[in-house]
Amino acid sequence: MRRFCLLGGSALLLSGSTGLPPAFATTGRVAAETSSPSLELAIRSVETSLESADPSDELQIKPAAPALPIATPPQQPRVKSVSQGQASWYGPGFFGNRTASGEVLRPGTLTAAHRTLPFGTQVRVTNMGNGRSAIVRINDRGPFHGNRVIDLAHGAANNLGLISSGIANVKLEVLQP
Repeated sequence: MRRFCLLGGSALLLSGSTGLPPAFATTGRVAAETSSPSLELAIRSVETSLESADPSDELQIKPAAPALPIATPPQQPRVKSVSQGQASWYGPGFFGNRTASGEVLRPGTLTAAHRTLPFGTQVRVTNMGNGRSAIVRINDRGPFHGNRVIDLAHGAANNLGLISSGIANVKLEVLQP
């Protein structure tokens, strides 16, 4: 087996047979040995450790790492409570204004207003007319008109398909964190 030791830009042939002419190995070794006594000690210690090494220890085959478990799809959040009612939406006239939680209302957000749910509560809203649903985060208070149960921001209303109708019958599922 060929073993080379690179020291200071010189390649040293330490043991084994090579297809290289002997002059290359001798030239590299002699040049290294004549350069410094400490380098000669280093070379001899490497040669000694290589000669005393058991050839069967040279190639160690490690067992393959165990396969990683397949990632399971995220579980659906558990439903804490369910209610039904009418939903409306708000948006363009209120963009840039602050909600009751202090956030700025921006176009396309999946947020909503509810009279009593705490800010940050996740709610799955399902349009009973077309079956489309979206998970929204409560960040505002309302609606304050009629018997509506939730007021959706423009992005959520668009996902549910109630922009054109303005009002829709919905099912609300309050999700546990």
